[in-house]
Amino acid sequence: MYVIRLKNCAFFARHGVLDEEEALGQRFYVDAVLSVEPGRALVDDAIGETVNYGIAFTVIEEIITGQRRFLIEALAMEVAKALTARFPQIKRAEITVRKPNAPVPGVLDYVEVTVVWPE
Repeated sequence: MYVIRLKNCAFFARHGVLDEEEALGQRFYVDAVLSVEPGRALVDDAIGETVNYGIAFTVIEEIITGQRRFLIEALAMEVAKALTARFPQIKRAEITVRKPNAPVPGVLDYVEVTVVWPE
């Protein structure tokens, strides 16, 4: 196994429970830690045998900027499932979604949720 990490991917989207979150939108940040079965990719230096991280980024982007979700947990799980479906070489996907402007009654840097698929 080897690991591919996409760190701090930034997207503008409209997720959240409050109507204001949908109306105004905000930035969301995503980290993906992908455990990959090497197959022949490392020996043959073959892009077709590994996870193309440009395509992986696009998969993440389509989900994060797509349909509104109330929960960032659900959003993270959708990303994890989509990446493992798109790339069967991924044996484990750990997806973190950060929401810096979470509507909480206090000061914080961000709210962050991490899911692992499969569990």
